[in-house]
Amino acid sequence: MSDKQLQHRIALSLIKGIGPKLARNLIAYLGSESALFEEKIPTLAKVPGIGPALNQLLLNIDREELLKRADQELLFIEKHRLSALFFSDEQYPGRLSFCEDAPLMLYIHGQRCHTAQRMIGIVGTRTPSDEGIDYCEKLVSDLAVRHPGTVVVSGLAYGVDICAHKAALKNGLPTIGVLAHGLDRIYPSMHRNTAKEMLENGALMTEFISETVPDKFNFVQRNRIIAGLSDALIVIQSARKGGALITAELARDYNRDVLAFPGRPGDTYSAGCNYLIKSNIAALIESVDDLEYALGWDTNKSKDSPVQGNLFATIETEDQQLIMENLIEEQEMNLNLLSLKCAMPISKLSATLLDLEFKGLVKSKPGGIYRVVMS
Repeated sequence: MSDKQLQHRIALSLIKGIGPKLARNLIAYLGSESALFEEKIPTLAKVPGIGPALNQLLLNIDREELLKRADQELLFIEKHRLSALFFSDEQYPGRLSFCEDAPLMLYIHGQRCHTAQRMIGIVGTRTPSDEGIDYCEKLVSDLAVRHPGTVVVSGLAYGVDICAHKAALKNGLPTIGVLAHGLDRIYPSMHRNTAKEMLENGALMTEFISETVPDKFNFVQRNRIIAGLSDALIVIQSARKGGALITAELARDYNRDVLAFPGRPGDTYSAGCNYLIKSNIAALIESVDDLEYALGWDTNKSKDSPVQGNLFATIETEDQQLIMENLIEEQEMNLNLLSLKCAMPISKLSATLLDLEFKGLVKSKPGGIYRVVMS
């Protein structure tokens, strides 16, 4: 990819009101993202999805100024050796790419661990109790023992977030911190040393260009990335309102598993978790065993089960075989992750899964989970 193409991609991402869906239409219609900055405005107005409001937006944007700012960001990326991923790039996080509101651009400092087989989001209050900290540290420690390589995703904030990152580093698990600002700063600044350590076994990730300050709304935007990156989101203590609950609801909307540690009635920082459980947004979790059960992570599974030969007896297509091989390996998998593992579009995957259900080979569960019927 040329610097000019990346410049145009960054510039496109800076236009407020153009998200992935409209960007896809623009690029498909015009042939490239570069055409947005080279074609005349009347041509752009003909693109499907461009209504009067967006047409007016395009008329008012200063394309030269956008390209100038994007060029400045290119220098920052090169200087700090960052990864800059466009939503259509092969290296763009597969889990996130299935979210309709995924960022057009992602900037990553550190290791590319966002393609790991297992990724767990951990969020919660900024003022956890000693009990909440113990929950977090024990969960991450057990994850490291039973599922090495699992990536812990959080937001580098005070409280549960930083506890999750530190516990991951202590136990040798990679960890991703999703930021609500550019990569030219760390907020809060007291987490700078932890952030530096994360670059060696993990990464810092953001959709925001340098010089972006951590405004309140940015944290809400950041939360959807945490939810979208994760196979499951775990909430450890939360008040009835706050960022953790927003992230949990986003995860549910993305068909991710949500789990919450329960708390005592009347405890302020358990009210949010108890609400999530009572509302069937989250399943109750007390240990890594509950996470394994929810996600179908069988620590004692055998890949050479004698029933596998029978399972493949009625397979008719290569697509069906590929799906079955992946499901047998994990026993259970959510639709998004299965699509990623099979490199198969959701529409095609869903149709093939339906055929396998009719054959009695797989079974669907709530939350977009599919499981092999081992009978």
